[in-house]
Amino acid sequence: MPPFPEEPQIHESAQGPRATPASSRVTPTPRPVPGPRSAVPPRPGPPRPAPPAQRATGAKPGPASTPDSPAGSAGGRGAPQIQLIPAPAGGALDAADEAVDLLLDSGRAPAEVLVLTTGDPHPWTAHERSFGEDAYWRQQDAADDVFYADGASAAQAKPRPVVVVAANGGDDTVKSVLPTALTRAQALLIVCGDPQQINSVLGAGV
Repeated sequence: MPPFPEEPQIHESAQGPRATPASSRVTPTPRPVPGPRSAVPPRPGPPRPAPPAQRATGAKPGPASTPDSPAGSAGGRGAPQIQLIPAPAGGALDAADEAVDLLLDSGRAPAEVLVLTTGDPHPWTAHERSFGEDAYWRQQDAADDVFYADGASAAQAKPRPVVVVAANGGDDTVKSVLPTALTRAQALLIVCGDPQQINSVLGAGV
């Protein structure tokens, strides 16, 4: 997906949102800000077809700007930072793709990002599953690309530094996927969807 040429670049001095406890209200942010980077480098692996976001931007792993890390967020020991990107259900998937593009552009390694959907699966998920479940889950184990999973299989997804949730439908699924996403996000959780719906879940002590 092509980057937006007129948008300002994120610098080390940019202030990201503070870590937000799951029980408090989440403040919407128009664009995600890269959170603290994992200390574990991406695991090398043989070249493979890249997920859509990586192919679209041509982004490669590189040094990331690192804002001051909130206490407890490094290493995934505390609550992750939470960012909310307002989007209608029909546009949540596009917003999630844009968030992934920005994360990769900022230097996040593809292996650090997990994308979960609550409605229809991401096209990448549907395509890769057409080759069989074993091949699909082996890509998660290889940990060398962005991994996409739908709501039905979110619980099988392994933790990663950054989790992006596209709340693209399924009210009941949103209620089940968000708590799972919180446990999978080691540093940063980005949720794209309706702010009122998301806050109703996150504000319920999830």
